[in-house]
Amino acid sequence: MGITGPDGPVVPQSVQTIESVFMILAQLSIYPVSEGLSMGRFVRKGVKIIEESGYTYQVGGMSTSIEVPTLPDLFELVNKIHQAQLEEGARRLIIELKVDDRRDKDASLAGKIQSVTDKVGE
Repeated sequence: MGITGPDGPVVPQSVQTIESVFMILAQLSIYPVSEGLSMGRFVRKGVKIIEESGYTYQVGGMSTSIEVPTLPDLFELVNKIHQAQLEEGARRLIIELKVDDRRDKDASLAGKIQSVTDKVGE
């Protein structure tokens, strides 16, 4: 799966272009631990909220990576997803959030993927 923006896929699995700006990169996982083994409906709800936000994101097997302009934007998005999970019926949530707020150079999800891809080929 490639990176997805507000208008659909932005960067396919093989990254073709890199659009870098000073962005906060985040990795988010939310686990409704009180809801049994199936979490699909919770994941779908969270991804839909991220999609509606217009931020660039990439769904992974264990987490979702997101580009946002500011920390308040990120926290607002996490709060919306948190509230939606509760409204969906979750009674207990575990939230894991990793934040990369790098200010010395442009950052993007596509750039990070391209950097790894380039180094693997060396």
